Amino acid sequence: MSSNVNLYLFDEMSFECESLYLCCRRADVRLTVETCMSSSPIHKKELTVRITDDADPLFLYSVAIGEEDFQSLKSQQGLLVDFSAFPQKFIDLLEQCILEQGKQVPRFLIQLVTSSPALDCMPAYLNVVETNPFKHLTHLSLKLLAGSDSDIKKYLAICIKNLKMENIMLEDKLHRSDKGLSKRLTVTQQALAEKSKELDKLQNEWTSQITSLTNKYSQEITAEKEKVLRVQAQYQLQHEQQKKEMEATFNRKVRHLETRVSEFETINKDLTEKKYKSESSVRELKSKFAGLEEEYQRAKQEVLSLQRENSTLDTECHEKEKLLNHLRTRIAVLKQEVKDKEQVVIRSTDVCESAQEHKKKLEESLEMKQLQIGKFETTVKSISEELLKGNEIIKKLQGEMKKLMEKMKLKNAVTLQQEKILGEKEQTVQKERLELSNVKQALQQKEEEVLKLQEQLDITVQKLEESKQLLKTNENVISWLNKQLNENKIASMHGASGHSDTPCAGSATNSAALQYGLVSICAVLH
Repeated sequence: MSSNVNLYLFDEMSFECESLYLCCRRADVRLTVETCMSSSPIHKKELTVRITDDADPLFLYSVAIGEEDFQSLKSQQGLLVDFSAFPQKFIDLLEQCILEQGKQVPRFLIQLVTSSPALDCMPAYLNVVETNPFKHLTHLSLKLLAGSDSDIKKYLAICIKNLKMENIMLEDKLHRSDKGLSKRLTVTQQALAEKSKELDKLQNEWTSQITSLTNKYSQEITAEKEKVLRVQAQYQLQHEQQKKEMEATFNRKVRHLETRVSEFETINKDLTEKKYKSESSVRELKSKFAGLEEEYQRAKQEVLSLQRENSTLDTECHEKEKLLNHLRTRIAVLKQEVKDKEQVVIRSTDVCESAQEHKKKLEESLEMKQLQIGKFETTVKSISEELLKGNEIIKKLQGEMKKLMEKMKLKNAVTLQQEKILGEKEQTVQKERLELSNVKQALQQKEEEVLKLQEQLDITVQKLEESKQLLKTNENVISWLNKQLNENKIASMHGASGHSDTPCAGSATNSAALQYGLVSICAVLH
C-alpha cells in the first residue's frame, strides 16, 4: 500500500487491493480509487473506482461517482459521510479488508457480484461486507459497469504507455548500472592484482614461521604429555576411592527412598480411593445441578407467564375500575334525581295540607248549609259514586307510591352496602394481587349485580315518571274541583241577593257535591 492513500484531497489518488472474493471464488485483482476532475463544461470532482486483473487484460469494471450520484447513493444506503470524506472512508474500509485477508474466516470481505459471462454489458456490484455469526452486514455497495471495447482499448493503451515508461526507466537504470559496474570491475581487478602480490609474500612468511613453530611446539607437547600421564594416574586413584564412597552413600539413599516409595504407594492408594469417591459425589452433584437447572428454567418460564397474566389482569382490573367509577357516577346522578323527586312529593304534600286547611274552612261553611244538603242527595249519590271510583284509583296510586318509596330506600341501602363491599374488594385487590383469579369471579358477580341494579333503577325511574303523571292528573282534578267550588260559591252569593229558591238550591247541591269530592281526594292524598 503506497503512502499516497491518505492524500485524498489531491487530484489523483490510487489504492491497490491484493485480494477480492469474485463470483464465489477468491482471486487477486487490482482495485484503483482515483479522484479527478470531470470532462464536462462544469468542472466537478469525481471519484472513479476501477477493478482490473493483471493476468486478464480484458477484465475491466469501473464506475465514476459525482456529487449528485453520491447524494442518491447516500440516501439509498443510509451513508453518514459527505462526498469530501467519502474517498478516505472507502479506503479505510478497503484497508480493513486487506488486514483481514490472511485469516480463514475474515471479518471484512470485498465481494464482486457479476452476472454470467453469456450476458454481456451487465453491471457488477462491489460490496464491502462485514461478517458475524448472526448476519452479513453490507457497509457499501457500488454498481460497476463492465468496460466496453473503447474503455478496454483506452485501458490497454494506458497499460502499454505505462509499460513503455517503465521499460524506458528500466533501460536507463540498466545503462547506469552497467557503467557503474564496469568502473567497479576495473577498480576491483587492480585491487585484486595488488592483493594477490601481498598474499604471495604473506604465504612465504607464513610457511617459514609455521616450520619454526612446529619444532618448538613438538618438544613442549612431549613434555606436557608426560605430565598429563602422571596427573591422570593420580586422578584415577582418587576417582576409584570417591567411587567407592559414592556407591556406599548411594546404596543408603536407595534403601531410604525404597521405604519412602512404599509409604507413598500406600498414601497413593488412599488418595485414589478418595478420588473415586469424590468423582462419584461430583457426578451426583452434577445430576442434581442439572435437575435444579431444569426446575429453574421451568420456574423462570412460569414466572414469565405469570407476569404476562398479571399484566393482562392489571389492564382488565383498570378497565373494571373505570366501569365501576362510571357506575358510581351514574348511581350518584340517580340519587340526585330521586332526591329531586322526593322534593316534588314534599311540595305535593304541602299542597295537600293547604287543601286540608281549605277543607276545614269549607266544613265550617258546610255546617251552615247542612239543611240544604238533604234536597240534593240524589245528585250527590251519583257524583259520590264517581268520586269513590276516583278515590279507589288514588288509593291504589298512593299504595304504589309507598311501595316504590320503600323499594327506593332498600335499593339505596343495598347500593351503599355494595359501595362498601366494592371498596373492600379494591383494597383486597391491591393487597393480594396473587389471587386475581378469585377477584375476577367476584368482579363478574358484582358486574351482574350492578347490571341488575341498573335495570331495577330504570324500572323505578319509569314508575316515578308514571307517578308524576298521575300526580299531575290529580292536581288537574283538584284545580278543576276548586274552580267548580268557586263557581258554586259565586252562584250561591247571587242566589242569596234576590234570585229564586230553586236555582239556589241547585247551586248548593253542586257545591256540596264538589266539597265532598275535594274532601275525599284530600283524604286519599293524605
